[in-house]
Amino acid sequence: MTDQAPHPDPELPGKPTSASRTTLSHIMTGNDTNLLGTVHGGVIMKLVDDAAGAVAGRHSGGPAVTASMDEMVFLEPVRVGDLVHVRAQCNWTGRSSMEIGVRVMAERWNESTPAQQVGSAYLVFAAVDGDGRPRAVPPVIAESERDRRRYQEAQIRRTHRLARRRAIRELRERRAAEGIDE
Repeated sequence: MTDQAPHPDPELPGKPTSASRTTLSHIMTGNDTNLLGTVHGGVIMKLVDDAAGAVAGRHSGGPAVTASMDEMVFLEPVRVGDLVHVRAQCNWTGRSSMEIGVRVMAERWNESTPAQQVGSAYLVFAAVDGDGRPRAVPPVIAESERDRRRYQEAQIRRTHRLARRRAIRELRERRAAEGIDE
């Protein structure tokens, strides 16, 4: 695929996006609510992490841990009685890391109206071995134009994450050298 960079471990066969794509569904109850009477954002974030973790484990063929969560966006409130569908897929892979894209959909459990998107997130997972050390993951093989776009967007997000970390580290080092920070 011309828009995908060569994978760091050419010996590892790739896996198509569909091999690990997952949907988790859950009915929201009163136990899930916040003080405003809608579903607590943390409940949705846990479902997002659960679905992304399942995809990361499936794609990598073993344990994977959450390294970061980017761009958790809440578009609409989720209510008690909503049936929430959390759809996740592997968008991009590095040597041992994977970006998992997640879309959160909600529909009334007792109505026949279509589900609407209520949130989205991007998470980075690292595959680990039994001792918690990073291990190689298979490259993801995009199967559609949408998958190829998601792969390219994931590369942009990765570039921005790394640049942000580098800029913050440099700022802290500069301030420490000037004796500004304790």
